[in-house]
Amino acid sequence: MFITFFLSLRAAGIKTSLREFLTLQEAMQSGLADYDVDSFYYLARATLVKDERHLDKFDKVFAESFKGILQPKPETAPGIDPQPLPDEWLKKLAEKHLTDEEKAQIEALGGFDKLMETLRQRLAEQKARHQGGNKWIGTAGTSPFGAHGYNPEGVRIGQETGRNRSAVKIWDQRTFRNLAGDSELGTRTMKVALRRLRRFAREGAAEELDLPATIGSTARNAGYLDLQMVPERHNAVKLLLLLDIGGSMDDHVAICEQLFTAARAEFKHLVHLYFHNCPYEKLWKDARFRSAGAIATQDVLNTYDHTWKLIFVGDAAMSPYELIQPGGGISTWNSDSGQAWLARLIAHFPKTIWINPVPEQHWSHTQTTRLIREQFENRMYGLTLEGLDAAMHRLMH
Repeated sequence: MFITFFLSLRAAGIKTSLREFLTLQEAMQSGLADYDVDSFYYLARATLVKDERHLDKFDKVFAESFKGILQPKPETAPGIDPQPLPDEWLKKLAEKHLTDEEKAQIEALGGFDKLMETLRQRLAEQKARHQGGNKWIGTAGTSPFGAHGYNPEGVRIGQETGRNRSAVKIWDQRTFRNLAGDSELGTRTMKVALRRLRRFAREGAAEELDLPATIGSTARNAGYLDLQMVPERHNAVKLLLLLDIGGSMDDHVAICEQLFTAARAEFKHLVHLYFHNCPYEKLWKDARFRSAGAIATQDVLNTYDHTWKLIFVGDAAMSPYELIQPGGGISTWNSDSGQAWLARLIAHFPKTIWINPVPEQHWSHTQTTRLIREQFENRMYGLTLEGLDAAMHRLMH
């Protein structure tokens, strides 16, 4: 088993040596990890891994090599009486489930302006609740307006979360969750990549010993100790982080939290703001998108000068109207298009990139992703170790 583990580590690209493997064997013979999987894991990791970039590879190989030991035995629970399903589990039983062929037969109204005009008419004409239809504002139907149904382009009203992700606008209070800044799992490799974006400067009070200057000054004073102090070194890079939150980005919360945690650890000068799908007239300090936490995008341009580096984090996937159409914002009425605001931000911050958590092979499947990538002149990078490394290199040059 242990020989297989050693060979698997080598096959995964972890350059552990035979001497290190023998050291692990000696440590085990000394009783450092008797009958305890967790102790053996940390002992093996400390002995066999020399580069922190390989820690994730080590975890995968370890889990595969010792999965029979790591996985708990399933527990059975005989004699448990089945409980009735809660009412909230059943309240959507009337929801319409369509096949791909049936969905293809449903036509959109024909553009953003037509959709908005038709909604105004429905609001003026409708007098009662509707369910299962294809015209009125209702539920579980194929109408462009309502909840728990399907339409290729519609306005979502009264539905907590997205289902088909085809809404052009959402007529509800959007409440998203702030990204956690204390996520630790997986952040170590991101920190390694982010460290490329460093420019150190001496800042603050003189609190750090300057050893070379102390030696020189002491020698000049005939051996009498003369301590020389300098300010601590800090990463002087100033970073503005704009984070897409909610909707399709819910699929990427975990990895974005890891990036956010790594960035907070690496950069002293870091400002983060939130947007949904595309930035418009306002950005938000809080992902709950309350008016008290809103900040005008123009104020951001006035506050942070061109020396700041700007990173967008988002999947760039949205309705085309949100990007190219004034008024097309899914939960706001924007006077200028998303493309116009992106152009202003790119022009103001010469060092700007976009980091996309979606695998790069899928970018071409979404029209808005292609358009944003073109607008950023291919400065879009995947949220992988290689992608982050290339992104940081681009920001520094």
